[in-house]
Amino acid sequence: MTAARQSGAARTAPKNRPAEVSPARKAAFKVLMAVERGHSHSDDLLRGKAVSALSAPDRNLATTLVLGVLRWQIRLDHQLQALLKRPHARLDPEIGIALRLGAFQILHLDRIPARAAIDESVELAKQAGHRFASSMVNAVLRKLAGALETAGKPEDLKGTGFSPHIDHAESTRALAPAEGVPDQSPVALALAYAHPAWMVERWAGFYGLEAARALCRHGQSQPSLTLRIGDPAVEDELAAAGIHLQAGELLAAARTVVAGDLTASATFRQGRVRLQDEGSQLIAELAGCVRANPSHAEMRILDACAAPGNKTLILAERNPMACIVACESSPQRIEPLRRRLAPLGGRVECRLIDSTTLAEDSAFDLALVDAPCSGTGTLGRNPEIRHRLRPEDLTRQAERQRTLLLAALRAVRPGGRVVYSTCSLEPEENEQVVAAVLAEAPGARLISLESRIQDLLAQGILTAFGADRLKSSLTPDGALRLLPGALPTDGFFVCLLERAAR
Repeated sequence: MTAARQSGAARTAPKNRPAEVSPARKAAFKVLMAVERGHSHSDDLLRGKAVSALSAPDRNLATTLVLGVLRWQIRLDHQLQALLKRPHARLDPEIGIALRLGAFQILHLDRIPARAAIDESVELAKQAGHRFASSMVNAVLRKLAGALETAGKPEDLKGTGFSPHIDHAESTRALAPAEGVPDQSPVALALAYAHPAWMVERWAGFYGLEAARALCRHGQSQPSLTLRIGDPAVEDELAAAGIHLQAGELLAAARTVVAGDLTASATFRQGRVRLQDEGSQLIAELAGCVRANPSHAEMRILDACAAPGNKTLILAERNPMACIVACESSPQRIEPLRRRLAPLGGRVECRLIDSTTLAEDSAFDLALVDAPCSGTGTLGRNPEIRHRLRPEDLTRQAERQRTLLLAALRAVRPGGRVVYSTCSLEPEENEQVVAAVLAEAPGARLISLESRIQDLLAQGILTAFGADRLKSSLTPDGALRLLPGALPTDGFFVCLLERAAR
């Protein structure tokens, strides 16, 4: 039994005594409530002081509960609704979360006793001030557990794509729909994999049903831990600490953690190794070292949306003599960015500024616009996005992205280049933004990334496998679309534009 399971399995209350709620479940409930109220993101909250103060087993279980509930919330709500006396009644948020927590444990964490999951969910409802409604939580979860125990799958839940016997805490694979469950339409696929129907319908229309299925599976998967390794000595330190790594699939500097507790290592705590998806690393590598005019005494690079700074660090690594201006418009994110980039000294200037208001014109050789976006390529890491995002949000994002890209084109010198990227799967934020900017800035042109991929392969930055896979992922216009399931990364769009020389 894993430590997380041991933490969650042992607290069944004696008869007539209130259940003691485990620290893991208390923490998970608080994080889910904060996410429900829109106060913060789950990844930030799970790295916060309250969760970090838990024991390792409780921290593991709390993380499993939060991410599991958020990933499967749409399907959990559908399954629970069938068991309510008033299926369409609006539940208080605390009651809804207590029900989801209990149902997720019953349906997906088969080594946690149903009794513990039920009792503690009931107690969470009581402690949240819903003593009367707690009896409903008890009745619904008992009905769910009883039907599961006697029939394997409750009659009311047939056709929902429910798969109860997956050890979510131990597995990094996506939970698949139960065998035989039909998922041959976008709507059925959306319910089976707990995604919004409108989102899956779009993906099926843009990329085909099989690609949409792969995207949904990625959204339900625990992402791999991928590192950026710049110093071989760091890799040796991690090995000595029991952290086992394997080589990245795309990039020579990437490593994936296959065993060991990375976050407990002194190397990680001291900030000498950083977590970064291979696709995210690749964006900065594609920006690389591209000069508008090699005769300029000093190369200048603009990172227009720099926080948290991972891509800025790669730009600095690949351009050791360049001056980099890192812009960030959020006061909350600028100080962590400055601390992260401080070891680079005067080479990097951090500015608290909206990069669309930059006074510099024709001042930079290269600009990176890693634009704020819907984040639909990162649903495995940020599962709550699917609950917050609405189709109309894409238009708002696209307007902001268009403004950022136009500003970056103004900021580079004639002949200078701009790398535009998002972690979105949506054409409105990608191809359509680029097309709108090219129409508005006739002096700009799109350049295929194929030659850049070949350059990175020749420099030993890309693996041969990576170069082949990336070439096959180029769009007809030479942009790069990284689709999860087809590539071992989150979802990204990347393209290269050039400002016309005078």
